[in-house]
Amino acid sequence: MKAAFRLANIAEQAGKQVFIVEGGPGTGKSVVAVNLLVELINRGSVANYVTRNAAPRQVYKSKLTGTMQRTRIDNLFRGSGGFQSSEPGSFDVLVVDEAHRLNEKSGLYQNQGENQIKEIINAAHTSIFFLDEDQRVTWKDIGSREEIERWARDAGATVHYAELRSQFRCNGSDGYLAWLDHVLQIRETANHDLSELDYHFEVVDSPAELRDRIFALNVEANRARLLAGYCWDWVSKKKDTTAYDITFPEHDFAMKWNLDKDGPLWLIQPNSVHEVGCIHTCQGLELDYIGVIIGPDLVARDSRLVTRPRERSKMDSSIKGYVKDRRQNPEAADRKAESIIKNTYRTLLSRGMKGCLVWCTDDETQRYFNELVGRSDNRQSTDIIHQDNVIPFPLIPSEQVRSTPNVVPIFDIQVAAGAFTDIDDTEDCQWIKLPDHLNAGPDMCVAQVVGESMNKRIPNGAWCLFQKNPGGTRQGKVVLVQHRDIQDPDTGGTATVKRYYSEKVADTETGGWRHERIILKLDSTEPQYEPIVLEEAVTGAFTVFELMAVIDHT
Repeated sequence: MKAAFRLANIAEQAGKQVFIVEGGPGTGKSVVAVNLLVELINRGSVANYVTRNAAPRQVYKSKLTGTMQRTRIDNLFRGSGGFQSSEPGSFDVLVVDEAHRLNEKSGLYQNQGENQIKEIINAAHTSIFFLDEDQRVTWKDIGSREEIERWARDAGATVHYAELRSQFRCNGSDGYLAWLDHVLQIRETANHDLSELDYHFEVVDSPAELRDRIFALNVEANRARLLAGYCWDWVSKKKDTTAYDITFPEHDFAMKWNLDKDGPLWLIQPNSVHEVGCIHTCQGLELDYIGVIIGPDLVARDSRLVTRPRERSKMDSSIKGYVKDRRQNPEAADRKAESIIKNTYRTLLSRGMKGCLVWCTDDETQRYFNELVGRSDNRQSTDIIHQDNVIPFPLIPSEQVRSTPNVVPIFDIQVAAGAFTDIDDTEDCQWIKLPDHLNAGPDMCVAQVVGESMNKRIPNGAWCLFQKNPGGTRQGKVVLVQHRDIQDPDTGGTATVKRYYSEKVADTETGGWRHERIILKLDSTEPQYEPIVLEEAVTGAFTVFELMAVIDHT
């Protein structure tokens, strides 16, 4: 910061100054850039924050709303293509965030101007470029140290350098970023495992589990989101707004791409946890936790990662130009496409400050990531359940519950997924501390699900996090249902875990709706199970807990 202020002060007398500040994901480039802008404005400089990506501009502007007039805020933030006709030295300082995303041409059709880097340097006495070349994620990204130096020399500017090292993201661990470089085979590093890192990385077994875990992690602070490689067409944007874009019917998963109506502000909207974001709506921003779907554009074959550009959605402009360039120079085009795809996933996988959960569409790629985090596919058979007296979480004495953070009651019985079972009151339950990647919320509890009636969604013996009556529709959701006045014909128990569906009819007395019956459907590979149907006479007094996460099933 001090160096930037010094360069801003000497530029008028000493000529143009260019400052290149390099740093990886989470090194605080955007934080420093925005704070630098604020301080420059306070010191009376004519300064702007510049970035090609609209998402961070809109988010930062929204955060500043209320502190100054909207028109003044808008005037401080610009896209990278807005300097084609600027007079030389129109600005004291231009702070360019994500300089790696700069393009040669500007405009909707990339046919305006000469070179964005040249135009920015020309427009300012001092140009400050925050740069990470490993985050170039589209075919037209030209931002590099070499390119900036070339145009700086052409303008007769003096070039200065700095590097940001301390980490804001990934729990302060640049070791995680080095591990990502190793895992994605971007470059060889000494970080081959995560055992010494204070960062939660996990490979989950299905997109449904990934979704549910992110939903649970989002409860406390609204800072968990789902992201994916751009391998699915965005059909819900224009063709059919009711359609789902990313679907895996075999996993009961169907979601839409990021909300079109919110545009660049998608990431911070409360409802965006129910959508899937892409590289264009998350770059330059951060969350606490992210769940990433790795698509068929990146697959493991014989322990080597292979990129497949043609598996990207044709609606994604990131690699537009690949096919044309490949006709002229196949090897160079393939290398460039490989770099873009790997950089895209490196960026997605580093958006979370506390943790990252991953699921891969390709089975061999899923095994590759499982092996890297020390998980084996030779897991315990679903025919073998956890022992009754083995609880895989720290038990908290009752006298320490109030003073211990992140604790929930755990039912001291097994909750059978294939039949009803009595549930004790929480006063008689033991209490456990949740894993760090989960946050305890109101009316949450943990129970073990035993049986095969939900084995497509919940493995036999899995420990699950539930929340009592969280609100919103229950239709189609996995729930733990308890009703003390009914008995299962096989066991006589009173609780079960199933997928919830209700049939409603108009209530002529109240003018509203009432349940005609509730159907608790199984989700199993076993044919012997049948749905449980609750008729109207017994639907009024049962307790419902919604499944928030499958926590432990090893």
